[in-house]
Amino acid sequence: MFRFAHNEYMIGFAAIGLIALLFIIMWQLRKHSIKKFGELELVKALTKDVSANKPILKFVIAILGASMLLVAIMRPQLGAKEQEVKRSGVDLMIALDVSKSMMAEDIRPTRLQRSIHAISKLIDQLKGDRIGIIVFAGQAYTQLPITTDYGAAKLYLSSVSTGMVPTQGTAIGAAIELATESFSDSTHKHAAIVVITDGENHEDDAIEAAKDANKKGITVHTIGMGSKNGSPIPIISNQKRVGFLKDKAGHTVISKLNVALLGDIARAGNGKFIRATTSDDGINSVLESISEMEKQEFGVKLYTDYKEQFQYFIAAAFLLLLLEFIIGKRKTKWLQNLDLFNQNKG
Repeated sequence: MFRFAHNEYMIGFAAIGLIALLFIIMWQLRKHSIKKFGELELVKALTKDVSANKPILKFVIAILGASMLLVAIMRPQLGAKEQEVKRSGVDLMIALDVSKSMMAEDIRPTRLQRSIHAISKLIDQLKGDRIGIIVFAGQAYTQLPITTDYGAAKLYLSSVSTGMVPTQGTAIGAAIELATESFSDSTHKHAAIVVITDGENHEDDAIEAAKDANKKGITVHTIGMGSKNGSPIPIISNQKRVGFLKDKAGHTVISKLNVALLGDIARAGNGKFIRATTSDDGINSVLESISEMEKQEFGVKLYTDYKEQFQYFIAAAFLLLLLEFIIGKRKTKWLQNLDLFNQNKG
C-alpha cells in the first residue's frame, strides 16, 4: 500500500502549475515582442549563439526537480500490510465516577483528576489486555468500548469531566451492569471491572450488581477516592473556585468516602477494595490482581510499519536541479557547428 504522510502539502502542486502557466504566458509575450523588433529569422541570425530551446529545457527540468522535492516533503511511504497478531490478556472495564463530589480536594489535586491520572498510569502498564471506559453519575454511559487501542483510551480519558453526565448521583449499580454487558459471554472468566468512586449518594443496589457480575465469572474491584473526614465540594466557574456547594439550609456540603459500601461491593464481586490516597492511587494493587487472572488469547489486526521512500525523490530532485544548473542558455558549440541542413557542402 502506498500513501503520503503529509497530504496537506499537495497544494504545492497548484503553485508549481501556476508557475508553469506564468512561464508559458511570459514565453509567448517574449515571442510577440521579438516579432515587433524584426523578422523572426533575422533575429535568430543575429542571435545565433543564443539557444531558443535551452531555456524551455531548463525550466522543464527545474519544474520536475521542484515536483520531486515536493513529493519528498509529502513523505511517500510503502507498506502497511494488514496482519493478524495473536495477543493474550484480560478484558478490563473501568467505571469512573464523574459526579460533582469527585471535585472534592481531599485527594490532590481533586478526586477526579487523581482518578484520571491513575487510569492513565494503568493504561501505560497494560500488556496485551483490552480496556474500556464507562463514566457514571446519576446514570452510566459507555465512554469507550473495549479495545486494545491504548492511544484512543487516553484520548477519551482526556475529555472526561463532571459535566459530561447531566444527571447527578452515584449509580454504581448501573455502571457495574453496563460494564457486565460490555463483555461477551466467552470472556467472562477473563474479565474484571474496576469501579473508581467516592461511593457517596449511591442510588441503586450496587452490591447485588456486583454479585450478579461475579456469578458470571467477572471480578469487581473498587478504588475509593476520598477521605473518611470528607471535604467540601468546590463550585468552579471559568476554571476558578468561586465557593463551595451548600445544602438547602445553607450549610456547606461535606463529601465523605463511603468505605463500608465500597468494601461490600468488592467482596460481593470477589475483588479488592483499595482506598486511594494522594501518594498511592491503588493502581498497583489492581494490576497485581489482574496479573494473577487467567489470560485469554485473541487475534488483533495490526499494521506493519510504513517504510519511508522520500530519499529517492530527494535524490531525483538533486540530480534534476544539478542538471538544470549545468545546462547553459547558449547553444552548444559542437551542435552549433553541426549544420545538417547545409545544402552547399562540397
